[in-house]
Amino acid sequence: MPEIKSSADLRNKYNDISGFCHTYNEPVFITKNGKGDLVVMSIETYETMVARFELYNSIKEGLDDVATGNTRPFSTAMAEIRERRKR
Repeated sequence: MPEIKSSADLRNKYNDISGFCHTYNEPVFITKNGKGDLVVMSIETYETMVARFELYNSIKEGLDDVATGNTRPFSTAMAEIRERRKR
């Protein structure tokens, strides 16, 4: 269940909201005039989320390469890597 707080709560109970975000590694949804406005989370949670998105993007790029035939044999790739290491 998401944690939902008002913008007044963010202003008046910042330490409580910050503590929640750090303790549970979960975002808090902030409302303004009864409607969703912001999401607040700890830096650690944000960095984990961004890293996950970057990983998913890398996996998608790899899958797209496979789908379009932009691949080469493993032995060829390893030979190129070994050649680069010699330099």
